[in-house]
Amino acid sequence: MNSNSFQQRLLGLQDNLLNFAYMLTSNREEAKDLLQDTTLKALDNEEKYIDNINFKGWVFTIMRNIFINNYRRIVRNQTIVDQTEDLYHLNLPQESGFNTPEGSFTVKEITKAINSFTDEYKVPFSMHIAGFKYHEIAEKMELPLGTVKSRIFFARQRLQEMLKDYK
Repeated sequence: MNSNSFQQRLLGLQDNLLNFAYMLTSNREEAKDLLQDTTLKALDNEEKYIDNINFKGWVFTIMRNIFINNYRRIVRNQTIVDQTEDLYHLNLPQESGFNTPEGSFTVKEITKAINSFTDEYKVPFSMHIAGFKYHEIAEKMELPLGTVKSRIFFARQRLQEMLKDYK
């Protein structure tokens, strides 16, 4: 594929990618940032694209992976191990890696909401967020693929309902 048609195809997907980014982030500015990161990464890795592979799927996978890696980074930055004798540091405000207090509150609420699920929903949903594919989750949990997909779908719906006030 020549470089011109690669760029044209990428530009043609920008609206679809922005919608997907917004679905992932639920925030216009974060969605625009994710779109920009995805576009740059796709352009940087143009030589890795094989022409007979689904272009749209390839670019959407890049976006999904960037989103997952950013999510993991946020969670990792929020993990604090307090080794003081009286757990003094647990009562201090923590640097969350977010620019606003609302941002860190939202991640805490998301984590709390996910942890409130029963294991039959929490485990497949957490694995999905961590980047496992549906068929990998089905194999590890020894469940039919359709069951895994529906549990993740219902967990996502429940999470959206629980957190609707935080948008």
